[in-house]
Amino acid sequence: MWNIIRYMKSIISHPLFISLGVAGCYPACSAPVEKETPGASAKPLNVVFILSDDHRYDYMGFMGRVPWLETPHMDRMARNGAHIRNAFVTTSLSSPSRASILTGMYSHAHKVVDNSAPLPDGLTFFPEYLQKAGYRTAFFGKWHMGNDSGSPQPGFDHWEGFRGQGEYYNPRINTNGQWVEYKDSTYVTDLLTEHALDFIQKQHTDGKPFFVYLSHKGVHDNFAAARRHKGSYRDKEIVLPPSFHTPEYGLKELPSIDPQTGKAAAGKEYYGENMLPNWVKNQRESWHGVDYSYHGRPWDVQVRNYCETLRSVDESIGSVLDYLKEAGLDQNTLVVYMGDNGFAWGEHGLIDKRQFYEESVRVPMLVYAPGLFQGGRTIENLVQNVDIAPTIMDYLGVEKAPQMVGQSFLPLLKGDDVPWRNRIFYEYYWEHEFPQTPTMHGVRTDRYKYIRYHGVWDTNEFYDLQEDPAETKNLIAAPEHQELIKQLNRDLYNWLEETNGMTIPLKRTERPHTDHRNQRNY
Repeated sequence: MWNIIRYMKSIISHPLFISLGVAGCYPACSAPVEKETPGASAKPLNVVFILSDDHRYDYMGFMGRVPWLETPHMDRMARNGAHIRNAFVTTSLSSPSRASILTGMYSHAHKVVDNSAPLPDGLTFFPEYLQKAGYRTAFFGKWHMGNDSGSPQPGFDHWEGFRGQGEYYNPRINTNGQWVEYKDSTYVTDLLTEHALDFIQKQHTDGKPFFVYLSHKGVHDNFAAARRHKGSYRDKEIVLPPSFHTPEYGLKELPSIDPQTGKAAAGKEYYGENMLPNWVKNQRESWHGVDYSYHGRPWDVQVRNYCETLRSVDESIGSVLDYLKEAGLDQNTLVVYMGDNGFAWGEHGLIDKRQFYEESVRVPMLVYAPGLFQGGRTIENLVQNVDIAPTIMDYLGVEKAPQMVGQSFLPLLKGDDVPWRNRIFYEYYWEHEFPQTPTMHGVRTDRYKYIRYHGVWDTNEFYDLQEDPAETKNLIAAPEHQELIKQLNRDLYNWLEETNGMTIPLKRTERPHTDHRNQRNY
């Protein structure tokens, strides 16, 4: 794969600007830490963090969810590294999740609660700590988070980023403050990978420790596969998820109380196994639902396009792994791959993310570090995106910042028995541009999930994930679960109170309607 990238380089000319300035020393670590790791000599440690967009947790070949999906390099990471099977984001939306990755903080703390919220003053991104510790840092790709102009952001010595969603073909990229337009059908995934490898090669030649943040546009809509992959899944059959035809609002026979006699009497009530919130039904019939997907584009065609586009992201991972091994850097480099949020492809009749359902909140997370731990590990613990910064800093010997709420999962990778969280929490705040999905908070243990909606007259949700992994039976009114539901609700509020999350963030609406629904008031 590295040879393919080198060949591309010979036919695609591009400027590569390398800035040589390094910030001052971080008090806790004045120089890159050299650790003696199994199978490696004492060398400075490095990190490559690879992020994809909208890649759901089970769309990888080795997961078996899509029988014909090919991801040989993700499979390779899982086989020779670690698969963190229960990886989650704290908010299933690009900008909030990316901000949580970079800050180690919850959305209600860093305040980047949607895709248009600006970055508040005072946030520190974890690569800034790495710079102060002597690491050379670089960013390649999609920023898509507050102040999203494409211009360089704090924490990176070298910057190649695009504005907003960017383009799959012939991208326009800001390289250290100068815009460069690429032509000749340049494909953005290949270009970003090539440039990231050039940066790694330069640091290796100069003997500099490095941190690389490779942030792909793939696999965000509008899906556009590399030419070599386009049409490869055109005739593949889509397997419908178990909850494709929900919500179903059937009536169920339940005992009720006769108001005249006070005795139990048979009656029909709205309760039960298939009753989901009304907002789910409304979204099903919107452009984020299978009944009218993307304003009428057939959703099954979009699934195939999504999978074809994913193949180049997988090849990018392979190129990174190949180069690190060829350069002799694999034993002292940590490689982490994850998605910024999950994505629904027909579950509950929905498309998109934002919800607290499994396909939306769970993400792929793979770790490769042969010098740190033996490969072939599956981690079952509940890990979240807020854990990325503490983990990378721990690996590089940099002290975790006090504002970070996440934990380092290095001990889990090494098989150590350490105290770990037994539940995760979730938050999402209503967006003006996507009004179907309400504000919600939730809590999930290894077995149960409770979702509480805010500001809408609708039903909350409770699921037994062991008995109902597809989340089709809402047990919010089941008598046998009421005490547990109350406890989870208390846990949820305790979490919000303890982390200063008891306020709903409001933001100015910049593009109001002129009709009666939203008068032109700024």
